[in-house]
Amino acid sequence: MRIIWQGLKVTFGFFLVAGLVFASSVFAVLLYGKATGNYPVVFANGPVMREAAKAAAGTIAAPTPISLPVQSRQTSAMLDAPAIRQFPELPAGCEITTLTMLLQFKGIQKGKMELVEEMPRDNTPIKLNADGTPAYWGNPNIGFVGDVTRKGRGFGIYHAGLFPLLKSYVPTAIDVTGESFEMYEDQVASGIPVMVWTTIDYNMPYKWVTWDTPVGPIQTSFSEHAVLLVGFDEENVYVNDPYNGKKQFQVNKAQFIQSWEAMGKQGLTYLNK
Repeated sequence: MRIIWQGLKVTFGFFLVAGLVFASSVFAVLLYGKATGNYPVVFANGPVMREAAKAAAGTIAAPTPISLPVQSRQTSAMLDAPAIRQFPELPAGCEITTLTMLLQFKGIQKGKMELVEEMPRDNTPIKLNADGTPAYWGNPNIGFVGDVTRKGRGFGIYHAGLFPLLKSYVPTAIDVTGESFEMYEDQVASGIPVMVWTTIDYNMPYKWVTWDTPVGPIQTSFSEHAVLLVGFDEENVYVNDPYNGKKQFQVNKAQFIQSWEAMGKQGLTYLNK
């Protein structure tokens, strides 16, 4: 045991001396570089290690990490799309009128009265509660619910119900429901408007109602509305509104996004291919 212990002490002493010699050499190299500006490459060859040695000696800043460039998004855009008013023929027809604007922008010359005849419908008869609210009715994800002319009670149609009609005219149609609003803006910036569901006054929905349908209950608001998104900047969005017939109508962006989110982040558009 005594012999082993003596051997371990000799070995430890050897490594201690070697470590001190190595540290002294490195320190001498850095002092030499500090005095002369000439830094020998000690640990590896190449400019990165030379710069690292200079940084350690305190003569320059450490190398800046390389970062890949990020493609910047446009902060504003504006499109010139047809503005069509839903009145007087289609008081409840904001969606089909907005779809007409989107198709005409694409160059498909169909009028709102032609397209309303092709619009999918859910003709489930309405059954009312005692307070006059719907208890059982159609589902807007299947087709238009109620009377689009408002000669009878009318409601509307959602993205899933209207998408097949858009797809029949534009094979590259896409349902962008649930996507980010930045994606909608990027679509407009690329030169294509987006059909968006919001509310009639661009405020948060009111008069929420729930009724049962052939495929299960649905909660919605009678303030539901659809417009064509044609522009944006940092503070506002710009829409063609079928209710007032105005083109590039300005709406506060934050307010608009809140109403769009509340109505399920619904949107339809197409790709240019």
